[in-house]
Amino acid sequence: MEWIGDDDPERLEAATITLAADRLDALGVSRTTDYVTNWSLETGPDWVTTRLHVAVAGRGWSRRLALARDAHGRWTSDVAATGSTEYHGERMAEPGIRDASELDGALDCDLALCPVTNTMPILRLGALEAAVPETRLIMAWVALPSLEVIRSDQLYSSASPLDKMAGPGVVRYQSASRDFVGDLTVDPDGIVIDYPQLAKRIRTRF
Repeated sequence: MEWIGDDDPERLEAATITLAADRLDALGVSRTTDYVTNWSLETGPDWVTTRLHVAVAGRGWSRRLALARDAHGRWTSDVAATGSTEYHGERMAEPGIRDASELDGALDCDLALCPVTNTMPILRLGALEAAVPETRLIMAWVALPSLEVIRSDQLYSSASPLDKMAGPGVVRYQSASRDFVGDLTVDPDGIVIDYPQLAKRIRTRF
């Protein structure tokens, strides 16, 4: 699957997603004018993240992150960084988890600019099958291009459950820390078609 940046038409996203009954594996790449990101994601039962590997490289620098969640809910990260620490004239944050205690209760990773990482909470909540009230979730959010990992509180709810005869469903996403609300158009597999101000899928099929 492929997406083009809604906020930045120069950004292209592509991913291969393997879905099972209650989990997924995915591989992806994102290209911007400044850097290239490669990532792989694996979840366990109930679409709970088990690992996310991300590598990002720009002109004169590169970074790597291995982010994992164990069976006890503990998040850990292993990182590497080479070259410049400057990006657009500002120093990038250090890669890896800023404060592991803040991630207590988080079931999902959320990779910046990546529409695929919305799929896990959408499927777990059943937001396409029935009306789901506003539900607050904690995410392990991975910033790009720094690869810093911080807590992100987010709200999900059903804006319009999927009608398989009429087409895609709509899930409402809201950031609890900034002024943003988006109605995500989603296909029957829970994968984003249109994420306002972020990305729009190319060559959608039903």
